[in-house]
Amino acid sequence: MNLNSICTYTNEDLGKLVLRFAVAILMLFHGVAKLQSGLDGIISTVESNGLPTFVAYGVYLGEILAPIMLLIGYRVKLASILIIGTMGFILFFYSDSILALNKYGAWAIELQMFYITTSITIFFLGAGKYSLDKR
Repeated sequence: MNLNSICTYTNEDLGKLVLRFAVAILMLFHGVAKLQSGLDGIISTVESNGLPTFVAYGVYLGEILAPIMLLIGYRVKLASILIIGTMGFILFFYSDSILALNKYGAWAIELQMFYITTSITIFFLGAGKYSLDKR
């Protein structure tokens, strides 16, 4: 195999799998942390914004259920929407940071925007053939 053939080789389904795994694994770390430490901080944030307490438990949908769905390739469009919704809530709670930079000069909501944009990408690309959905 020469360099030219390596550079022109594509496998969209493998790319979709890598993207799904990257988002799912990185998001799952957040969910596992919530399982270990609890939701006290999220509950207080939700309540201080005038929302009912049960809304805080939605974090488990976006940070545990949705990543597992992405990993196995089951209903990835729904999983993408769950992650986008979870990040949307975070942006709502920290709306004062939308135009801010962090102490390192990076966009303060960089991580949330990463999850939103990659989830939108997954939504439009679909699961690919390496999934339970196989589309």
